[in-house]
Amino acid sequence: MIRVTVLYPNTGSTHFDKDYYLNHHAALVRERLGPLGLQRIEVDEGLGSLAPDGKPLYHFIGYMVFDTLEGFQKGLAQHGAELVGDIPNYTDAQAQIQINQMVVTE
Repeated sequence: MIRVTVLYPNTGSTHFDKDYYLNHHAALVRERLGPLGLQRIEVDEGLGSLAPDGKPLYHFIGYMVFDTLEGFQKGLAQHGAELVGDIPNYTDAQAQIQINQMVVTE
């Protein structure tokens, strides 16, 4: 399984529409990528940093878990323009994306 991580930096001047992201964008991602192997979406909302009263480094961090890298790549090829095109509807932050192989330790 792979995890695609999408980070939305909080520069202090960026905005982020939490309601749109959670209620529209995440639903759009599920609808488009679910048939291509998307297993689940997880989301973290930034609350702070280690510094006292420090602002979070990221507004939100989204995680998409896929069965295979090929499923994600197929989804990106088919729906990437639409999904990326929706980003300005909820933020002006420059999204950072990383693809990870999930590793379990015990």
